Amino acid sequence: MCSGMLLLLLISGLLGFGGCVMFIQQPHDLVIVAGEPVTLPCTIIGYQGMVLWVKDGLALGVNRDLSGYPRYDVIGDHSKGEYHLLIERTELVDDGSFECQAIQVAGRSRPAQLTVLVPPDDPVIIGAPVVSLRAGDSLNLTCHANNAKPAASIIWIRNGEVINGAAYTKTLLRDGKRESTVSTLHISASNIESGQQITCRASNKAAPNGKEATVTIDIQHFPLVNLSVEPQPVLEGNLVKFHCAAKANPPVTHYRWAKGGSMITDATGDTYEVLVDHSFFTEPVSCEVTNALGSTNISRNVDVYFGPRLAAEPQSLQVDRGSDAVFSCAWIGNPSLTIVWMKRGHGVVLSNENTLTLKAVRQEDAGKYVCRAVVPRVGVGEKEVMLTVNGPPSISSTQTQQALYGEKGQIKCFIRSTPPPDRIAWSWKETVLESGTSGRYTVETVSTEEGVISTLTMRNIVPTDFQTIYNCTAWNSFGSDTEIIRLKEQGSLRLAVIIGVAVGAFLALIVLIGTLGAFCCARLQRKDMHLVMSSLPVSLSSRQREISGTVKSENGASRLSARIGVETVGGPAGGGEGATTH
Repeated sequence: MCSGMLLLLLISGLLGFGGCVMFIQQPHDLVIVAGEPVTLPCTIIGYQGMVLWVKDGLALGVNRDLSGYPRYDVIGDHSKGEYHLLIERTELVDDGSFECQAIQVAGRSRPAQLTVLVPPDDPVIIGAPVVSLRAGDSLNLTCHANNAKPAASIIWIRNGEVINGAAYTKTLLRDGKRESTVSTLHISASNIESGQQITCRASNKAAPNGKEATVTIDIQHFPLVNLSVEPQPVLEGNLVKFHCAAKANPPVTHYRWAKGGSMITDATGDTYEVLVDHSFFTEPVSCEVTNALGSTNISRNVDVYFGPRLAAEPQSLQVDRGSDAVFSCAWIGNPSLTIVWMKRGHGVVLSNENTLTLKAVRQEDAGKYVCRAVVPRVGVGEKEVMLTVNGPPSISSTQTQQALYGEKGQIKCFIRSTPPPDRIAWSWKETVLESGTSGRYTVETVSTEEGVISTLTMRNIVPTDFQTIYNCTAWNSFGSDTEIIRLKEQGSLRLAVIIGVAVGAFLALIVLIGTLGAFCCARLQRKDMHLVMSSLPVSLSSRQREISGTVKSENGASRLSARIGVETVGGPAGGGEGATTH
């Protein structure tokens, strides 16, 4: 093509087409957006030769023949010298310097720079349309705006406001004309909310209104759980409903229930119903909610009203006399309970605390103590403990005991002793017997829950047994105690009663006979008889009082009893000591 053009120029010169040539319209610099049409003007007056359009020094075609460039066309009225260059749908390749030339006279227009602007591609946010992140994490967004001429500017918008602080980088492409822009935006966790939309807007001169891409922020988090209990408070044995309300992103996958750390297998959803007892007050119910990120566990105790229950059981104590005794007991109950310490059989409150302290205990402090707990309007509980006081033995016995003359008799002494007695001995006159048999006497010892009973048995009671003083003595490591016991004849009392009854019957008989005689006597003897009747009871009453006084007299009764006893028994078989015959 170039060689042909040169040939035409040569011919034109030879033919002398070099008249006066004037460009009345010349192309000028233009800026156009790619895709739009553009016309470069060129009007030459006084020239009838060939016109050539040149781009960046390369001929495009002669006159109206631009067959090598289908988007190019030469328009205008040829007779008027109009050779305008029309470019339909401009492209980046059209960017360059253009000239209109009258080749046969070597005329050239001024060069015109056609600048083609290219809008950026639609911006792209990495991760769009939804960017997910964990709660508490910061957010990094990256937006690309590629293939723009000039390079695109990028801004970030949230809720209609521009977010500042983004970083930018630009990269020139291989064609040396277009550029790509990358913008990175960092947002701290405190400035992010789930569901927010953030927009990347890219613009340049070719796209002044900009192009946008939007991303939605999806903040993922562990389940947020609230565990409610209804009703509260509740009396033990009533129905309670637990509701486990959870918000989670991603969604909840399953629920798990436990009580006091033990799984509840029959509860799987977000609700659990159960009849509560006292254990729900101290053993919390927990609901564990799980999603794809993990689990959240929350626990609640139930405000259960229940009667006292032992948390720490008091223990019985054995302490030395003079030492302190400290009892402790702990109760749980709801609502708040009251504790009372008392000694069994006594109405005095000793303490209202969990601890009862008895200072310098004595043996009379020994016994049963009660720790009682009261939950108002709900219930009462109590626990009994025993205080045992180590000390010398304590003997309690009847100081006068009875036996029948000539029969087997027993005298007993009861010994309380902690620790148990090491030794128990009976002594009378010059005799000492701890156990076993000696002559007519036998000593036996029996242990009971309350103490020790020692019994001295005597066979064939004789009168001197009633005149003897018996000592019961017990020892342990803390000391000893002695009780003096006397033996009294049981039969003498019985004979005294019989004599009293006989005398009374005799007197009654006399009164009856006197009364009958009074009715039988003649009226003439009534006065004398009256004197007799009035004097007779007086003498009898005096006699009765005399006899009764004799019976009530201890010495007289003893003598009488001894005499009657001897006469009744008739004396011991072998002529025992002090025996007499009637």
